[in-house]
Parts: sequence; C-alpha cells; structure tokens
Amino acid sequence: MPEILVLYYSHRGSVQALARQLARGIESTRQVTARLRTVPKVSPVCTASEPEAPGSGAPYVEAADLEDCIGLALGSPTRFGNMAAAMKYFWDSTAAQWSAGTLAGKPACVFTSTASAHGGQESTLLSMMLPLLHHGMLLVGLPYGETDLSSTRSGGTPYGASHLAGSEGNATLTEEERRLAFAQGRRLAAIALKLAS
Repeated sequence: MPEILVLYYSHRGSVQALARQLARGIESTRQVTARLRTVPKVSPVCTASEPEAPGSGAPYVEAADLEDCIGLALGSPTRFGNMAAAMKYFWDSTAAQWSAGTLAGKPACVFTSTASAHGGQESTLLSMMLPLLHHGMLLVGLPYGETDLSSTRSGGTPYGASHLAGSEGNATLTEEERRLAFAQGRRLAAIALKLAS
C-alpha cells in the first residue's frame, strides 16, 4: 500500500497530537497508510548527540522515507515565527534528495502549534513551505469549504492545520483542530493518490 510520510518535530506533544490526527485522516481513505517519523533534537553543545532511536514516539526519519512516500505532511512547533531548529537542520541536510528530485511532483502540507494566538502560526507554516517548494513539491492547503476554518477560536488556517497550546503547553486538541487536521490528512491522501495513479 502506498505511504504518506508524516514528518514532525514535537517538543511538548502538541505537534505530535496533530501528526496523529493527520495520519488518521490519511488512513481514512483506506488506500494509503501514514508513516510517522520525527527528527532528533539539536544541541548547542557540538559533542552532544541524540541516541540512534528516540525513547518513545515515532522513529527518526531516513532518506528512504523521502524516497518511498507519495506525499508528505510536515509539522513543527513555532519558534519565533519559524520552524524549530531541529526541523530546519533536517531540511538543510537534504541536498542529495533535492539534487536527485526525490520529492519533485509529490504533494505536501504543513502543520504547527503555538503557545499564543498570535505567536506566528501562519509565518511558521509559510516558512515550512519554502524547502518544500525548493524540492519541487506541490503544496496542499485547507480550503474554506472546511467550515471549521470560519468558526474556530483556537487553531486552524488555510495554510495548514494548527493548534493553540497556550502558555502551559496543553497538547489536547480542540474539536475544530481535530477535524481540521483530519480533513487536511484526508485531502492530502486524496491528492497523492490521484497524482500517483
């Protein structure tokens, strides 16, 4: 069965919760599976390194995950209106895949979480799109046909699913956030399947 890579970095669990909901939406098509992967933390200490496998959650992403997928959902928490350093570090290491065109023509979407309502959700989503555009990917947003976009008081943007975690880092998604993440995953899967056929 074809797979869509759900690649995320999560610090407090909010982005992981979104990733799992997107995966449910992807797999709701019953024609594609979601492959959840993460990236290791980065450290300001040059000699520090993460273990070869995370202690819990999704395994670390490998080059084969990019090659094998028919689509990509990319998630990161917001760091000053941008993706987290760990995710940026990963994309900075993908020159070989860029040169080979590994991701060219594949659909992709983005998702994020912030501590505050105006903490940079949309700029983070836009910044995550940049490496995907350089890789030649086709970006998939959330259309306003998803009525939760017009009524949500928490997360959710036309650029991608999002979560408002608050200053305490609450990882529990609201019903609107859950539905929007699910819808984004389902939409990504439908487009990926259409392009792959």
